[in-house]
Amino acid sequence: MLDESRRQELWQRLTGAIENYAMKLEVHRVTPELDPAAIRALLARFDFSAPVDPLEAFNFLVEGLWKYQTHTPHPRYYGLFNPAPTTVSIAADALVAAFNPQLAAWSHSPLAIEIEQHVIRALGAQFGYDPERTDGTFASGGMEANHTAVLTALTKAFPEFARGGARALAGQPLLYVSAEAHHSFHKSARLCGLGSDAVREIPVDGELRMQADALAARIREDRRAGDVPFLVAATAGATNSGAIDPIGDLAEIAAREKLWFHVDAAWGGAAALVPELRSLLAGLERADSITFDAHKWLSVPMGAGIYLTRHPQILDRTFRTAAAYMPREAAGLDVVDPCMHSIQWSRRAIGLKVFLSLAVAGWEGYAAAIRHMVARGEQLQKELAAAGWEVVNKTPLPLVCFVDTTTPQGRSAEFLDAIALQVVASGKAWISTTRLTGTTPVLRACITNFRTQAEDVSALVEALNWARTQAP
Repeated sequence: MLDESRRQELWQRLTGAIENYAMKLEVHRVTPELDPAAIRALLARFDFSAPVDPLEAFNFLVEGLWKYQTHTPHPRYYGLFNPAPTTVSIAADALVAAFNPQLAAWSHSPLAIEIEQHVIRALGAQFGYDPERTDGTFASGGMEANHTAVLTALTKAFPEFARGGARALAGQPLLYVSAEAHHSFHKSARLCGLGSDAVREIPVDGELRMQADALAARIREDRRAGDVPFLVAATAGATNSGAIDPIGDLAEIAAREKLWFHVDAAWGGAAALVPELRSLLAGLERADSITFDAHKWLSVPMGAGIYLTRHPQILDRTFRTAAAYMPREAAGLDVVDPCMHSIQWSRRAIGLKVFLSLAVAGWEGYAAAIRHMVARGEQLQKELAAAGWEVVNKTPLPLVCFVDTTTPQGRSAEFLDAIALQVVASGKAWISTTRLTGTTPVLRACITNFRTQAEDVSALVEALNWARTQAP
């Protein structure tokens, strides 16, 4: 235990370290030294056999994180939807760590739980749901939210699933996703005991969107084979390409086939906050459930996944169980114990950082930030084209996939991988490669940081132009 003076000194070091990071990050290299042996050698001194001075140990962490981390809050990190967190969301997360609310039982954390439900209803309204009928839960991230969708869909389609599991089902349950969908659905199928063969990947069109006709045909084919479709999952903002599936068309098929319709809008769902982008998500209000990650375009610390549904009873039917040791102080009140309403039992208060960011910025503040990032994406496309790169994906979202047209090997995986590695190793930026539809190699850059400015985008193009001269 620390006495008051030592606590005060530690708090000062903490706030100083956070402010220093915010002020100096932009001039720091984006990527770390990748040296496992060096990191393990540094850690070897901590054998925990004797106490270490708390300020010394704290400084070790600060210095180590500066040196050995890809700095995802950096304005030149063009990666995997990990933006800089807002200042107030960092403050909220610090409060959560200090107050340590326990979100298993409503009676233990009534304010934190009501805040989370308030935020869920407010987001539901933005997505077109009736806020009075919107239910949901915060989660560790999109994987957990998508897994919740699979479990609720199974519970709706097979009432016996909650008790008997997969062995109680007649026929093979099947779920349908785009070939560009997030692979969390494959993990979920395994976790549910269905196996990854239960996931049907539907072909995409030239804009990498799920083909509605192909979906309908595959459902008919599977029914004829004796299998049992139960879920269609659309994607709004694919990780690979930024593609947005034809949500309205897929909703129509799901309704006709009496299947649960889920939309994985972990990143792209934030387009609903921008009036001129909202039409991209037409039909979202028809989804039975939605995944949304606030730690993506709402710029709060990881992780802050959210599962929303317009079916108020489905989470209770899916997760409620009996536990004699749980608190009963709130019995009889019109409240929900999150442990009976979600996958997790004990968990931290995820929603407070989202609440504080929304309270301070408002919907208009977030709309302005997203507009700014979309504009930077448009700038990146133009500057790439002017420098002899070809943009090969079509999306209004700021995710750009591209290849090099100035050299014969500019479309090869080896050449593009070499360019990405050169840029990353230089510390000038972080980008990656991927394969569209699993086959076409491309470079990928995504802008989800409200701090990314025009000069940062130009610096990325300059780094790419330099890297292609260094690639073998």
